[in-house]
Amino acid sequence: MTVDPRRQPKKAMILAAGRGERMRPLTDHTPKPLLQVANKALIVWHIEKLAKVGVSEIVINTAWLSHALVAAIGDGSQWGVHVHWSHECAGGLETAGGVLKALPWLSDAPFYVINGDVWCDYDFAKLQHCALTQQPELLAHLVLVDNPEHNPHGDFRLTEQERLACRSAAETGLTFSGISVLSAELFAPWQHATGERLALRDVFAPALAQGLISAEYHPGQWTDVGTPERLELLNAQLLRRARKD
Repeated sequence: MTVDPRRQPKKAMILAAGRGERMRPLTDHTPKPLLQVANKALIVWHIEKLAKVGVSEIVINTAWLSHALVAAIGDGSQWGVHVHWSHECAGGLETAGGVLKALPWLSDAPFYVINGDVWCDYDFAKLQHCALTQQPELLAHLVLVDNPEHNPHGDFRLTEQERLACRSAAETGLTFSGISVLSAELFAPWQHATGERLALRDVFAPALAQGLISAEYHPGQWTDVGTPERLELLNAQLLRRARKD
């Protein structure tokens, strides 16, 4: 199949509004995406990788300690990108609610959506040629990874046709990495919920039932930096790798 350049992602959103309760006390004064691994904030790892694949506009949503995020990232010019800030109410709007609020900045073309509190060695350039860019009926493309200890059964199944599918209670699936390309059309049925708290899993459900979400498996390193222990472990791993290089 041929990639449609009109469906290649050119903009991105980084989800950074979470409170980070399990990371306390580290997140009492520092937003979780600003926590550092290998001497670099988690969110900066994402910004650099997005800039490398040609993304020039990034929306970052905020709720907790937004002033700290804005002070650290600014307008994004030091990375060669332009950052739009989408400020949310206290407690945030959840993942899909945040995307809905930011849609006016993201245009009608598919766009990257990245969780600000994960680290992954996945190459974002691969998403420029994902199934969503070749098959106009698709509404989303997700990157799946091996299940971590805190999510042993996974979130979804990956079919032989590289489609996302629900996982039954008796099955072990794969974990959603928090890395995806989504289309504005995916959110069309949810426009009435703009400004409300809404999870991506709920938005995925109708498209999932119709087989309109593609997915791929990434076998590399991925960490959901959800606890101080995971942060410390990831930091040690990356510093060891840097010393070897």
